[in-house]
Amino acid sequence: MSTSAEESAALVDLVSSFARDVVAPRVAGYDKAEELPRDILDRMRELGLFGGTVPVELGGAGLDHVTYAAVIEAMSTADHCLGVLMSMPSALVGSGLLDHGTAEQQKRWLVPLAAGEIFGCAGVTEPQSGSNVAAMETAYRRDGDGFVINGAKTWITNIDIAGFIVTFATRDRALGRAGVSAFVIPIDTPGLSTHPFKDKLGFRPLCSGEVVLEDVRVGPECLLGEEGEGYRIAMGAVERGRLSVAARAVGLAQGCLDDSITYARDRVIAGTPIGNHQLIRQKLADMATGIQAARLLVRRCAEEMDRGSRARTEASMAKMFASDVAQRVATEAVQIHGAYGVSPEFRVGRAYRDAKVFQLVEGTNEIHRLLISRALLNPRG
Repeated sequence: MSTSAEESAALVDLVSSFARDVVAPRVAGYDKAEELPRDILDRMRELGLFGGTVPVELGGAGLDHVTYAAVIEAMSTADHCLGVLMSMPSALVGSGLLDHGTAEQQKRWLVPLAAGEIFGCAGVTEPQSGSNVAAMETAYRRDGDGFVINGAKTWITNIDIAGFIVTFATRDRALGRAGVSAFVIPIDTPGLSTHPFKDKLGFRPLCSGEVVLEDVRVGPECLLGEEGEGYRIAMGAVERGRLSVAARAVGLAQGCLDDSITYARDRVIAGTPIGNHQLIRQKLADMATGIQAARLLVRRCAEEMDRGSRARTEASMAKMFASDVAQRVATEAVQIHGAYGVSPEFRVGRAYRDAKVFQLVEGTNEIHRLLISRALLNPRG
């Protein structure tokens, strides 16, 4: 898949205008309400903004990864939470269906997901295993030609609007990675329940919470890929998800920089715009440099994925660096705004809360430093 430079630029411009004119004026309200507005999601569907890298023949936009990352960044300058939903058909929720799903599974779930007609969620993280997917405790057993699943997943995003969940369970923990299988399960399946977490520090418009599976019985049509392929499916989804996390972090940081430049020009103290002060100028220069470096790492990761690489190390580098930059930039943006940085009148306070969460999602940055160093020390591993 490839997108021409003209098509890519036009799509980024479209998303940027939508983010600025439609999304930005309403973010503060729906962040406070902890709920994504369905009318905005409907308008995004009409514009085809959920199609991402999913092939056109499966209802997607057929974007290359470079363009995909750029449009997610563009949306995230106003609200990265909408960037999450834009990424899901191409990453955490849809990538397993694209790479391993049957024709029937793709028709039922992936095609409407890429079209924005339905939404999904991905259940990987567990209360006791965190980033260690191979150590999951959610288990399944065969029951005739179907399966019975028991366990719990936590910090699962989109559980309020998802029509299905892509999740993972092991048939025998002693098998480690080889015991993990993937399933796609309708959210209204008996025995499956969701429990939202409210009043989160950040990412508030996204409904995250716990998914409990108690004797959930599913047929063979719910098995995604072959038994024992679940770990590989999960890692492929997570790596693509890390690209989108990094792009969203860059978008959030860019929004903070844009607001800080405007404030530095407009805020006058003792007859002088604060942007005339050397300390403020140094902050802006460092913020801009960090953002550009993060953007280049995101692009490098996307280019590797466009070449067919899993880009595992590149994805870790982009996610780790971009989220660290977002946290630093958001901190400096609040500092530049001074007391107004904590006022709801300005969005940098919300960005400050969200930026911290970026360092935790899709693997903590400590985990990514371990993954990067492991690749350096054992490049064939």
